[in-house]
Amino acid sequence: MSQEKKGFFSRLVAGLSKTRANIAAGIDSIFNGFSAIDDDFYEEIEETLILGDIGIHTTEAILEDLKRRVKEQKIKEPSQCRALLIDTIRSQMDVGENAYEFEKRKSVVLVIGVNGVGKTTSVGKLAGQLKDQGKKVLVAAADTFRAAAIEQLSEWAGRAGVELIAHQEGSDPAAVVYDAVSAAKARNTDVLICDTAGRLHNKKNLMEELKKINRVIEREYPDAYRETLVVLDGTTGQNALEQARQFKEVADITGIILTKLDGTAKGGIAVAIQAELGIPVKYIGVGEQMDDMQKFDPDEFVNALFDVQGQ
Repeated sequence: MSQEKKGFFSRLVAGLSKTRANIAAGIDSIFNGFSAIDDDFYEEIEETLILGDIGIHTTEAILEDLKRRVKEQKIKEPSQCRALLIDTIRSQMDVGENAYEFEKRKSVVLVIGVNGVGKTTSVGKLAGQLKDQGKKVLVAAADTFRAAAIEQLSEWAGRAGVELIAHQEGSDPAAVVYDAVSAAKARNTDVLICDTAGRLHNKKNLMEELKKINRVIEREYPDAYRETLVVLDGTTGQNALEQARQFKEVADITGIILTKLDGTAKGGIAVAIQAELGIPVKYIGVGEQMDDMQKFDPDEFVNALFDVQGQ
């Protein structure tokens, strides 16, 4: 594991401490407290996982898989189930081998999310990381309705060392995207990242706005690879899952950026989102610095959640 990876993993372990206290500590006391694998044993696991924000449907799927494995492997001791349970949770979270295809092609990445989830910050961090990979990156300030969003993105673009395309506050987001696409093509940009609005309380308007933006990209840049990422606040637990559901209704979501995992007891939501919606969590954030957002690694996440030392 590289030093940077190691540093992020230790921050992730620290960040998930409250979730770990919620889930892993509860699970361990079950494994140590039961002498037989019976209905009560499974019920206790179920309750602990649901309280850890892993969600009812996901918990059911995990338990079903766990019971199958216990039966197949003829396991009799509750303590032997710990590793099986960890593997079962891990298996719910496959990101898929094409998760980061947009990095390898000329692409347009739309980033959406409600106010306060860390959307603009995530755009800045993603831009910085892609630039560090040697990519030519352009950022578009298409969240034109939130006061100070343009200013905030301008600051992050400066930090990341990437160019920014912006209009006046309140201008048409699709017009910003049009200019940004023109600039991306003219400058031979590798990745254009568009910070877009996410006003879920007015879904009809949001849907129209996203349709308009998508039409502009399809018409002006049909060859571009498309990625649409939703930013969710990990501290909101089941609310984040509900937001993801609603965004899925208005846009073709290809991935999730899950922020603020440091210091939340609701980190189990990362498992629920992936398992219940079939949308992979692609990035997770555990702080404010540029490298505090990293690609999501299911193995690392589950290791950090259960404090298992990674290989």
